[in-house]
Amino acid sequence: MGNSSAHETDGGRRPQQQIPVVVLAGFLGSGKTTLLNHLLHRSAGSRIGAIVNDFGAIEIDALAVAGALGDSTVSLGNGCLCCAVDAGELDVYLGKLAAPETGVDVIVIEASGLAEPQELVRMVLASEHPGIVYGGLVEVVDAAEFDDTRARHPEIDRHLALADLVVVNKLDRTADPERVLALVGSLTDRAAVVPATYGRVDPEFLFDCRPSEERIGQLSFDDLHDHGDGRDTGGLGGSGHAGHLHTGYDSLSFVSDVPLDPRRLMRFLDSRPEGLYRIKGHVDLGPNDLRNRYTMHAVGRFLRFYPEPWAPADERRTQLVLIGSGIDTEALGTELKGCESDAPHADEHGMWGVLRYVQGSEDEPDPEPRGG
Repeated sequence: MGNSSAHETDGGRRPQQQIPVVVLAGFLGSGKTTLLNHLLHRSAGSRIGAIVNDFGAIEIDALAVAGALGDSTVSLGNGCLCCAVDAGELDVYLGKLAAPETGVDVIVIEASGLAEPQELVRMVLASEHPGIVYGGLVEVVDAAEFDDTRARHPEIDRHLALADLVVVNKLDRTADPERVLALVGSLTDRAAVVPATYGRVDPEFLFDCRPSEERIGQLSFDDLHDHGDGRDTGGLGGSGHAGHLHTGYDSLSFVSDVPLDPRRLMRFLDSRPEGLYRIKGHVDLGPNDLRNRYTMHAVGRFLRFYPEPWAPADERRTQLVLIGSGIDTEALGTELKGCESDAPHADEHGMWGVLRYVQGSEDEPDPEPRGG
C-alpha cells in the first residue's frame, strides 16, 4: 500500500486523545481490588473509569463514597465512573466511559477472579471505538498462595504467558520471595514482573497521570483520603502519603535530532527485551515520510503508530520514553542511537514495517492479546 492511504485518516490526525484500557486480572484473593483502590487513591489529577466484570452487587471498600456497585453506572465525587457489567456489555460501557465529556484519562477493567482474561483483551482489541487504545493486561499474583493456586488452577500459566505486566503481590507473606519471583518470571513471555505488597504499584507505570492542579474545583480521591496526619490507608502502615510506593520502575528518555531509519527501528521494536512494558512518544522518520511524525504507543507486545502532520513550528526530532522493570536503560539508549540515519533519500520499501502498525491499515496485523 502507498503511504498516503495510511496517513489520510481523519485528515491525518487522531480524531481524539485515545484513552488506554487496562485489563486487570488475577484469581480470587490475589489483590486486584486492592491494586485498583491503590490506583484510585494515587491517581492525583487523573480521572479513572473502572469497569468491574462480575455479576451481582460488588462492594469496593475504598469507594465508600459510592457505596455498593450494582448493574448501573455510578458517578463519583471526582467524576470517576464505575460500573458492574457482564462481559457482553463491555463495548457499550467502553464507549460511554470514553465519551469526551466524561474527562476520563484511563479505563481499568477489573476482571472477575474466574474470568478468562484473554477474552476481555480480545474484546478491547476488537473494539472499533476511536477513543480507546489497548493499555495492557496486568495479571496480579498472590505470592503467598502461588504454588497452591497453580495446583488448583493450572490455567494460570496460560494467563501469565499472555500478560504484559505481572504484579507479584503479598511478597511480605511468603518465606522465599525470590523463588516465587523467579518462578513467575519463568512463566511469562517477556512481561515486566514487579514485586508488590498491598497492591502498591506506581500509577505512572500503568498510565500517564495528570498533575492534580488540573482538578481544581473537583474533589479527587487524593482529597478524600489525604488525612493530613501521615496515615496511609493503602500501604504498609508507614508515614508518607505517596513517597513509599513499594514498586517503582525504570525509565529512559531518548531524544534525537537525527531521523530514525524505519527498518532499524522495527528491528529494535521486534526484539525489545523482557521487562520493557511501555514505549510512548513520537519519531521522525526523515526522508521516508517528510510530511508526518509518527506517534508511538507500545504496551507489552502491542504496538501502534499514528501518523500526524508536522506543524510548521514543530522541531523535527524524535522524543521517546521507555518504561519497564529491571531494564538496561543504557543498552536501550545505545540501541535506539543505532537506529539513527542521516541518509538523504528514502528507502523505497523501508516504511512497510511501520505501516503494518498504523491503525486502519489494510496490512495491519490481526488483533491478538500480545498484539505485535
